Amino acid sequence: MARSDIQPQTLDTYAKPEPATLRGSSGFQIPQWLVAMLFIAPALLLYAVYVIYPIFQSILYSLRDWSGIGAGTYIGLDNYKEALSDGIFWRAVRNNIVLVIASIAIQLPIALMLALLLSAKFPGWRIFRAVFFLPLLLSTVAVGLVWINIYDPVFGLLNGILGALGLENLQQSWLGNESTALPAIIAVVCWQYIPFYMILFIAGLTTIPLDLYEAAKIDGASGWRSFWDITLPLLRGIIRTGAILALIGSLKFFDLVWVMTGGGPNRSTELMATYMYEEAFASFRMGYGSAVATLLFIFAFVIAGSTLIIDQRRSNR
Repeated sequence: MARSDIQPQTLDTYAKPEPATLRGSSGFQIPQWLVAMLFIAPALLLYAVYVIYPIFQSILYSLRDWSGIGAGTYIGLDNYKEALSDGIFWRAVRNNIVLVIASIAIQLPIALMLALLLSAKFPGWRIFRAVFFLPLLLSTVAVGLVWINIYDPVFGLLNGILGALGLENLQQSWLGNESTALPAIIAVVCWQYIPFYMILFIAGLTTIPLDLYEAAKIDGASGWRSFWDITLPLLRGIIRTGAILALIGSLKFFDLVWVMTGGGPNRSTELMATYMYEEAFASFRMGYGSAVATLLFIFAFVIAGSTLIIDQRRSNR
């Protein structure tokens, strides 16, 4: 057979590769995408049962006047109308926004400074890294109980320190005063979660080549100039990720506020999650509580989705 007789067939064979498949013992070919889906299926099933289904079920409950017992009465969007006209709900939304802004503006800069400090690897840096990371390892309930005692107006450590410094005029009931309760909780939130972002930034700093700093030093750049021109631009993606995590976490924050104040005094620390819990499980208004939970989900989804879209567009520039 001539060489020219087999060449077209050989080229045609290589020009049309077979789709990615796996061949079983019986010769049956299984597409790789199907194999991947079989491995993912258990996790998808659990996610659907414990996340997706409750979301849609909560939406259905929000359309009913339901106490949690029986089927309830269908009332359409009345629960949503009541929530959107409720001053307590909007106060909770405002407190959530304050918590989001404070979390991003306080946690991320302090975490970045601690990450830069611990990346210098001075004597004993491992001990300091473990100490700074310790608050994140504690349970939120334990943290709340500890800080309740610290803020105690009579026997609390904070008022005791102020008294020892001669600042008795600053002593007060930190969690019992409407003007100081929310800032006091924000301080605890930052104290507990700054270590998480600190570790995130430390991981990002380890990916920056040291050659860049050496070249900048040779060119006469100061440490501050190296930070602005090298460290900060290369950490921009990590900073965006941290901001998105802080935003989402602050919108659905619940446990620490519930332990420390329960939303008081006089609703001054009320958040959407605490308000939803009170209405659904304390007042037995499951339908109305489901409506608040649905609005919380919508707010978080829209804000987080918008942030991710804007971040993606900036990254593609």
